[in-house]
Amino acid sequence: MTGRGYAARPSPARHPTGAWAIHHCLCHGCVNTRLRQVIPGASSSVRRVAGKGTPATALLAKQRVAHQVHTYTHGNGQAYGPEAAELLGLDPQRVFKTLVAEVDGTLTVGVVPVSATLDLKALAGAVGGKRAKMADVAAAERTTGYVAGGISPLGQRKRLPTVVDASAHEWDTVYCSGGRRGLEIELAPADLVRLTGATVAPIAG
Repeated sequence: MTGRGYAARPSPARHPTGAWAIHHCLCHGCVNTRLRQVIPGASSSVRRVAGKGTPATALLAKQRVAHQVHTYTHGNGQAYGPEAAELLGLDPQRVFKTLVAEVDGTLTVGVVPVSATLDLKALAGAVGGKRAKMADVAAAERTTGYVAGGISPLGQRKRLPTVVDASAHEWDTVYCSGGRRGLEIELAPADLVRLTGATVAPIAG
């Protein structure tokens, strides 16, 4: 583990661009700054967010996994991943995007930093395949149950083979889509790997 750790952020916080980025604790209450101890007593604003949950947040609640939910307002024309990093004031290497590819005809998920691209050859090798290409968007949405731009690696309709880039373990916590555009989940990389049954490999290009 490197010194790149988690730092608590106030709620709400205004980004220099003027957009609002709201940070909520969600794990049957508020979570301390290292996401290890659950502190009872979530605020009413947290409960409103929880009431608009997704399969991803439902899975985390069911498994009692410490996490935080962060919301931001999506603008027009900007890529979701880099936008999330910018509006939440995060290093883009700590924010991960969920990409669906086909490896030898099988839909496979690659989770890589938003600052990187998905190395399709490395993805195929990580799951013992030979050839990979990006999946059709409609097939990805239909299989995961999420809309493009909000596909989460967690709580997918059909659990797909998943590979998380090895760089995730350089952080105490990482961010990934919460299953809706403008919704990010922060959790420990070990929990992300465990809940998705992922292989960990260097797949970022």
